[in-house]
Amino acid sequence: MSRLYFFIAIILIAATGCGNRQEVRRCSGSIWATGYNITYTSDTDLSDSILATFKTVEQSLSPFDPESLISKINRGESTQTDTLLRRIFLASQTVNHWSNGAFDPTVAPLVNLWGFGYNNSSEPPTQEMIDSALMLTGINRCRLEGTELIKCSPETEFNFSAITKGYGCDLIGEMFRRNGVDDYMIEVGGEIALHGKNPKGEAWHIQIDAPIANNGQPTHQALTVIEVTDCGIATSGNYRNYHETKAGRTWHTIDPATGHPAQTKTLSATVIADECMTADALATACMAMPSEKAMKMIESIPGASALLVEATADSTFKVLTTSRFPLH
Repeated sequence: MSRLYFFIAIILIAATGCGNRQEVRRCSGSIWATGYNITYTSDTDLSDSILATFKTVEQSLSPFDPESLISKINRGESTQTDTLLRRIFLASQTVNHWSNGAFDPTVAPLVNLWGFGYNNSSEPPTQEMIDSALMLTGINRCRLEGTELIKCSPETEFNFSAITKGYGCDLIGEMFRRNGVDDYMIEVGGEIALHGKNPKGEAWHIQIDAPIANNGQPTHQALTVIEVTDCGIATSGNYRNYHETKAGRTWHTIDPATGHPAQTKTLSATVIADECMTADALATACMAMPSEKAMKMIESIPGASALLVEATADSTFKVLTTSRFPLH
């Protein structure tokens, strides 16, 4: 999960042409401890609106910002929500239902205990600590009453990091369409929202990386390239984000059923869905589920498809795809 703090390292705008002609514009930088790359065709420079959207997401949903709305709710200082929080809460409940609880943003205390959250523990937790944290979890036991978010326990906390990057992509895409932009690719930390055509007038060509890392650093070796548009794509993997502990290697995907890092053979999960936030949440859920259950879940969701990469006994990997995945 990427930390959600608002830090822009660079922003680069590349444009061709002049006047009111439609121009291909490119914008990139750093946000939420990861990178973003955006390509869109417009006669207007919308970089300020892109940054404003990032900031709006930050102020609402960042558990790393003590002044954000979700931080105040986590501390019990408020129950009031905004439109962003209500939308992402309801989307999270939907994916929680689809995944039979495998996706659950209320595992925030457990993510912290295992050292991957916004208030990290320095040592692996004891079983007693895990059991205590599990008593506070269950997004299906929380609810909205009008604009109020009612937690299942006063100590329940939310960390929507596993869906927020995708949601941010969706919101920028919605901003683009309000401004008459039909052709765009928005990528934030590997989560992607696509619409229309690429600068060559084709569907967007998206590379899916093989699950290979060098000491936790990405190598970006291509597994395959797909051609898609008008959708969201997200990839989740355990081969880069992990800790070495006295008990061995621990992964950042937490199993809400056990409170421990998920133990599956899945190295990475790439999901395509109508919205990027849905793809983002589903990819996380796939990492916490046995592959056969993950594949069955994805097949049951209209408009969704997935590619899973599994480890094999000989230290290589195999690729599994659902029936609708656009693999050539």
